[in-house]
Amino acid sequence: MNDPIADMLTRIRNSSLRGKSTVSTPASKLRAWVLDVLADEGYIRGYEKVTGADGHPAIEISLKYYEGEPVIRELKRVSKPGRRVYMAVNDIPVVRQGLGVSIVSTSKGVMSDASARSANVGGEVLCTVF
Repeated sequence: MNDPIADMLTRIRNSSLRGKSTVSTPASKLRAWVLDVLADEGYIRGYEKVTGADGHPAIEISLKYYEGEPVIRELKRVSKPGRRVYMAVNDIPVVRQGLGVSIVSTSKGVMSDASARSANVGGEVLCTVF
């Protein structure tokens, strides 16, 4: 697997479109940090670290729905292994006039675009969520 973040985002997207309540993904610190931002912004119910069927650590993600529709309508990977996208604090994109969130990996940790602007730090734009 070349891009673990894109794999996790694809699992979340596919599971939410199928109406699943939970989805499992292999565990890593970066995935957990991205999930922390998604949980803080209200896009997922939460997550917990579990041991998978094969004995490897995994993360069980609880998806969120509102009136039968998934809360996450759009989930896009911005920075990819073949093309990294770094932006200064003034250049971080606003997703859907501020209704969505950009997740940014900064020197102060993984955070939402609003948190990055308030901390006055730029970094790698990992993905956008709406």
